[in-house]
Amino acid sequence: MSRKQIMLFVLASLLFQGAIAQDKLSIDLNEAKQHALQFNKNIQNSALSVQLSQEQLKQTIAAGLPQVDATADYNNALGAEISIQFAEGQPASQIPIDPTSSFNLTVGQLIFSANYWVGVQTAKLYQKLSEKSQTKTERNVLSQVVESYYLVLVSGETLEILQGNVKNLQAIYDKTAPLVEFGMTEKVELDQLSVQLNSLKNAVKSAERQHLMAENMLRLQLGVEADTELELTEELDGLLADDPFEQSLMEGFELTENIDYQLMTAQGEVQENQVDMQKANYLPTLSSYYSFNHKILKPAFDMAPTHMVGLQMNIPIFSSGERRAKVRAAKIDLETYRNEQALLEDQLAIQYKQLSFNLKSALENFKNQQTNIEVSREVYQNLKQKYEQGMISSLELTSADNNYLKAESDYLQAALELLQAQNQLNTLTGKL
Repeated sequence: MSRKQIMLFVLASLLFQGAIAQDKLSIDLNEAKQHALQFNKNIQNSALSVQLSQEQLKQTIAAGLPQVDATADYNNALGAEISIQFAEGQPASQIPIDPTSSFNLTVGQLIFSANYWVGVQTAKLYQKLSEKSQTKTERNVLSQVVESYYLVLVSGETLEILQGNVKNLQAIYDKTAPLVEFGMTEKVELDQLSVQLNSLKNAVKSAERQHLMAENMLRLQLGVEADTELELTEELDGLLADDPFEQSLMEGFELTENIDYQLMTAQGEVQENQVDMQKANYLPTLSSYYSFNHKILKPAFDMAPTHMVGLQMNIPIFSSGERRAKVRAAKIDLETYRNEQALLEDQLAIQYKQLSFNLKSALENFKNQQTNIEVSREVYQNLKQKYEQGMISSLELTSADNNYLKAESDYLQAALELLQAQNQLNTLTGKL
């Protein structure tokens, strides 16, 4: 092979490996957050809204800067003439209408407008509001990513536990079947094992569907394709060990860290600016202009000046109470906002207390389930040894296995509730 062929082969191999690597995404929780911030469609749209507000601000500012317009025209009367009779009885004079063409350049400049300056401030506030909205979208998406990540881990472990229990119960069934054939065990015992085994297999199928749904939700929030294989590198026990649940309960709540309160504050600034905007309608507007007119094809009689400058003032005098009504309406909106802000402060304080209570209850329940699963595991192991020694029946061992399965299920549910309660509290306090 030539050197060029070798390079093409290596490049094709790298591209092929890259395409395969994209079909599988191995990711921990922090990487999942960063991936969502980069590829989530809602976050991308929110970033576009911020860019739009920036362009609108530029548009508002540009309205008060010099405006330059140019026009060019050409007129041709197609040989028409003007007929003028200067005295009665005399023949009319025929004056031909010559073609004309001109170029006009106009420069306008706003000198004073209270509405313009308030409008610029309002546009800046709307840009700030869009940035806060983007932050809220990012935090909401991150919160959803965290919850989905937890749900995938828990549903995956639940599926593994159920599959392990199916394997264990199948082994018990296989050991019991020969005993029934030799008359050492009643058939009804084998039938009961069969019913329990089928029920457990159905539970496995249901757990598989739930696990797939949780993965699909996480794929959607990460912004990856539906056929992307996900590999979560975090372990549930590691997340439970690393998260400082007790410390979260001891920390206070800074109202200004909550994104909803920040949004409400930004909206309040906009409302205050709207009052100033309506008051500005009482003030005059002053603008200036300069006009340059050049005749390319001049008519026979032309009095139009080449240069022209001027000032124009618009003075509002009487609007039949319209301006006053608009000012009052803006003040009413401002007062309504202040009431809504006070209500939000009370709601956030109550919500913080409730979420703190939920986290505390979830932590206590999780610790109890940790104890329960250890006891259930010991009971099951003891009964399993007795079953292998022929001291108890398969149904007794199956009953202990069901109790252990329920303890594991309760433990995983308690772990999920604990992680969700912590995530909800972090979302409220802005500590994601």
